Amino acid sequence: MSDIDTAPAPHGDLALQTVAMPKDTNANGDIFGGWLLSQMDIAGMITASEVASGRVATVAINGMAFLTPVHVGAVVSCYCDVLEVGRSSIRIIVEVWINSQHDREPIKVTEGEFVFVAIDINGRTRTIQQ
Repeated sequence: MSDIDTAPAPHGDLALQTVAMPKDTNANGDIFGGWLLSQMDIAGMITASEVASGRVATVAINGMAFLTPVHVGAVVSCYCDVLEVGRSSIRIIVEVWINSQHDREPIKVTEGEFVFVAIDINGRTRTIQQ
């Protein structure tokens, strides 16, 4: 018997869930990649803010690749997994999943590595208290 998990599943914790709406489509009728990226940034910010116990700012997004289009009406779920917490920065993998229109099976849409930095009320970098 193999230990390989044949059912795909997200890594990390659910940080954001929303519905893809018609106003968020590109010229081909699929959900616009920029909208999806903004949802990922919001999900990462929610997670990073919890880790940093306060305000954070996005400083980098690495390694994005879109695997499948997102249809209007899809429930878009963003999962976050904290990779590393530094002195003032937090690296997070954000995965996006939807359910298939046909059989409701989970489908991974994309993932990306986001880097956030903790900032103070003046917008300056601050140390994360761990």
